[in-house]
This record gives sequence, structure tokens and C-alpha cells, in this order.
Amino acid sequence: MVLRLSTLFLRTLREDPAEAEVASHRLLLRAGYIRRAAPGIYSWLPLGLKVLAKVENIVREEMDAIGAQEVHFPALLPKEPYEATNRWTEYGEGLFRLKDRKDADYLLAPTHEEMFTLLVKDLYNSYKDLPLSLYQIQTKYRDEARPRAGLLRGREFIMKDSYSFDIDDEGLETSYQKHRDAYLRIFGRLGLEVIPVAATAGAMGGSKSEEFLHPTEIGEDTFVVSDGGYAANVEAVTTVVPAEIDFTDAPAADVRDTPNTPTIETLVDHANAELPRQDRPWTAADTLKNVVLAAVLPSGERVLVVIGVPGDRNVDLKRIEANIAGHLSVGGEVAVEAATDEDLKKHPGLVKGYIGPGLSLDSAVLGTEGSTGIPYLVDPRIVSGTTWVTGANVSGKHVFGLVAGRDFGWDGVIESVEVREGDEAPDGSGPLRTQRGIEMGHIFQLGRKYAEALHLKVLDQNGKLTTVTMGSYGVGVTRAVAALVESNRDEKGIIWPRNVAPADIHLVATGKGDEVFAAAEQLAGELEKQGLSVIYDDRQKVSPGVKFGDAELIGVPTIVVVGRGLADGLVEVKDRASGTSENVAVAEAATHLRALISA
Repeated sequence: MVLRLSTLFLRTLREDPAEAEVASHRLLLRAGYIRRAAPGIYSWLPLGLKVLAKVENIVREEMDAIGAQEVHFPALLPKEPYEATNRWTEYGEGLFRLKDRKDADYLLAPTHEEMFTLLVKDLYNSYKDLPLSLYQIQTKYRDEARPRAGLLRGREFIMKDSYSFDIDDEGLETSYQKHRDAYLRIFGRLGLEVIPVAATAGAMGGSKSEEFLHPTEIGEDTFVVSDGGYAANVEAVTTVVPAEIDFTDAPAADVRDTPNTPTIETLVDHANAELPRQDRPWTAADTLKNVVLAAVLPSGERVLVVIGVPGDRNVDLKRIEANIAGHLSVGGEVAVEAATDEDLKKHPGLVKGYIGPGLSLDSAVLGTEGSTGIPYLVDPRIVSGTTWVTGANVSGKHVFGLVAGRDFGWDGVIESVEVREGDEAPDGSGPLRTQRGIEMGHIFQLGRKYAEALHLKVLDQNGKLTTVTMGSYGVGVTRAVAALVESNRDEKGIIWPRNVAPADIHLVATGKGDEVFAAAEQLAGELEKQGLSVIYDDRQKVSPGVKFGDAELIGVPTIVVVGRGLADGLVEVKDRASGTSENVAVAEAATHLRALISA
């Protein structure tokens, strides 16, 4: 059926909406694909639904091709399964919770691991039923604190999530690889460049995880690559750990007066002026910076942590959040932020600007009561035998020559600082380069976390009950629509890839004479008979400039103009991407366009 702009539910906008932060957000609103309903929540309009359906269909075809079977769960779910896996608590404030009229607890699902697991448990009980892969394309809900960038970071979004069920780890590896290959085909068909990178499993858990990131400057994720083929999200990068140093002959540590030196910069300046080295100047890399952070647990409890890092490095809160839960013996996502003055007041042993590690030196010498009782974690570069300048836990004093492993210890090692351009790849494949990207997909080898929590077991070949092992695989469908716009646009509007465009042809009738609209009407019918989908701008009393502007904004890759050339029996065929055009005989236009679209 031809879509006529005179009756299509569509209003394009001439000006950029004030709330639109990125190009995809701006253009999808202006071109009438979506409308904002609330922060992070959008309504899909007719043209938007056509694009969304085509993206979903590509995902669906590739999932079906690997033998996955489609199901569909409700978005409104009971509390009990999420309690069994502790995610009712672990999700923290990111979960939409609600009660029904009988005061029973429910949630709007952020993901559906529990429901998939329980469904398989309900229906399958033998190894003969496995392997199995199930998927759905479903709306998800997460209470984002700061929804932004339109469809890229919303509170309601559509995701394809699939789950594999295998009898053993070897089967899981096979299922994981099938999904990984399918993802590469999905993004290849969409025309979206993606780079698979190693990632942390986070609250999902599991032994292995990869993200598929679309490189773009507006991306929220930072990842690294090396010329030798290493690729990882910065949260998953592991530091090349220096060798330990023999400290047998290291001189004793020395506490020095360092007045008015609460920062690394002032400390280095003071040391070079008052306590100069003979071999070289002091630098920030010689100092041990002890950063006090507040970890907010899923329960809402606030726990202080001190992290020791080289003074020339800044902490990366996202890396710490990805790695700290195990150190605190909690499940779920942990938010991390700088400790406040109120936090510090509760711990008098933390002397702001002069904080040191839990020292084993004579407390009388240091003038401190010793350990604060707060967990002390260190960056992997702080290894036994390394020597540091650091706070003495006394205002106006620092310790010089403090030896790790001799003068102080730590409760754990954590990846905690920013990954720099030029840092060595952990696999020895060369220096790292940093890029930004949008997460388009994420795959996990979940293992038995959810199967154990929900008692998903089947009888193995020996008749013994065995816990099933699982994989989890997600693709952001609505996010893919936004990413496509980010990658396929110009200053005039969207330029859709042909296989996801809302129509094959955007037909524009320009002129005042009835013969122009009659010829355009006839051509629209011929195109439809050729199996082509058509948006026909049949609006009367609308200027050619407005019509062309709308066609370029909406972004159908082929624009056909019926106008002045009709007097010579010609129509103009424009290529939206290249800006080139050609004149085609009106009698041959439908056949010509069928061949063009099929090429």
C-alpha cells in the first residue's frame, strides 16, 4: 500500500528539538519517527515502526538460522524468581518495582534470565532435550538515573535476548560461538561496523563476556585496541604487572615534614625544592595516591574503600565499579563515587590530603593510631618491593621510601586507574589505542549461576541429575536504529541503508498542474505492482522546497521527482547518499527502479 504524505500520520520539524543531544535523537524526532513521552521513554510513529520492524526481522532471521526458537515473556513479572537469584536486591535502584492491588510485589523486567530458566525447568528434564536456544524480542525497563541521547540510553527499550542451555561446558562453548557468529552477520547485514571486545560480566556473572561496540565519538563506552589484535572494553583491560623487587637492602622509610602539600602537584614541587634527589627530579609517578571512595551497595548501604594508585594516574570509577563487588563480598552492581566530607568526618584516621596506607611502621613515629579499619585495595602496579612517597596519616607529613610488602600491605588488588593511550596490551600485542563506542550487543557464558539458584537440572547419560549450563546473549534493537542514524546521515537528514529504510522509493510530485499528480499517481501504482514500497508526497499547495527538504530529512535512499521534466516524458531519480541524479523516461521508470533496487 502506497503511503501518502497527505494522510500519513507524520509531522516533520524544521528546528532541532531543545532536548535532543545527539544527531540520532535530533533527526529521529525531526523526521517524525519517534516522539518523546517522558524522559527516556518514546512513542514509535508509523515510519519509525517500519524501520524497527526491518531491524527486528534481520535479528530474527539470523537467530532462526542458528536453530534458536522464539518465545515471548511478559514484561510484568513476579518478585519471587528474582528473589531466588538475589537480583531483586542486587539490581538496586535500577529496577522498576511495583505492587498490585493485593500488595504483591512485581517488577518491570530489565532482563529475563529467571523466566527463561524456569520455563526450561518446567518443560525439560533430560540431556536428550539439549542443546537448546530460546530467544525473544521484548521491551525492557531500567530506571536510568540520567536517561540521555534519545534511544541510546533510555528507560524503556527493545532488546533481543537469547539463552542457550547445554549439558556441559563444551556445549556452552559451541552455543556461545554460534551466537557470536550470528551477531557478526546481524551487524554486517545492518551495515553497522562493530568490534567484538573482551568485557566484564558485571552483575550478570559468568566466566566469559564480549561486547560488540560500534565505534563513534558519542559512544559511552571506552575501549582499547592494539595493532596485534587485542581488543577490550577498558573495564576489562588487565594491567601488565611489573616484576617484584628485592627490598632486602632498601633503606628505612623516613617521615618528613611537608607543610601545605595536600595534592600530588604540591607534594612533588615541595620534594624537588626541599628534598631533592641526586639522580633525577621527583615526579608524580614516585608518589602513592590514596583515594577514598564510597561504594553504594545494591542494598543502599554506603561503604568506604581506600584505593592506592600511582600518583601520576587518575582513578577510573567505571573500572572500579566493574571490579569491586568481589572485594566487598556482595552480588550485583555497586555504584562508586568520591567520598564526601561527611564520610571523612566519620573516620578521623583519614587525614584529607595526607592519607597513607595501613602502615606497619611504628605508630608512635608516625603520630597515628594506625589502621582505620577501612578496606585498602591497590592498583596492580603496586607490587612488593616498589618504593613510594605517600601520606603519613598526619597533617603536613609524608613518608619517603615506603616499601610495598615491607612497610605496608593491602587487602586486595583491583584494576582501578584510567587506561592510557600507549599502555601495553596485556597479551604483548603492542601499545593500546583508545576509542569510543556504542554497545550494540553483549554475550555471556553464564555458566550455572541461574540454573543453580533456580534448580534447573536434567538427567545425564548416566541417569544422574546434572545442573544445566547457560549462555546469555543480547542485542539492543532500538539502540541499533539510533546507531544506524548516527552512521548514515548528513547535514540535510537521515540516509537509511536500503534494507532498513521505511520505503524503497520516496516519490515527490512537484508542480501545480493536474497532469503532474496524475503521472505521479500512475507511477506509484506501477511501482507497487513491481513489489516496491512507496512513500508518495501527494500534498497539494506545498512548495517543492518543503517537499525536497522532507524527502532528504526522512532519508529514503532513492527519491523520484515527477515535475518539470514530465513535459519531455522524463522523471528525475536521485540517489540520497551520493546526491547524484539521472533522468529516466517515465514509461520505463518502474522497470528501471525495480532493477535499481534489486541490484
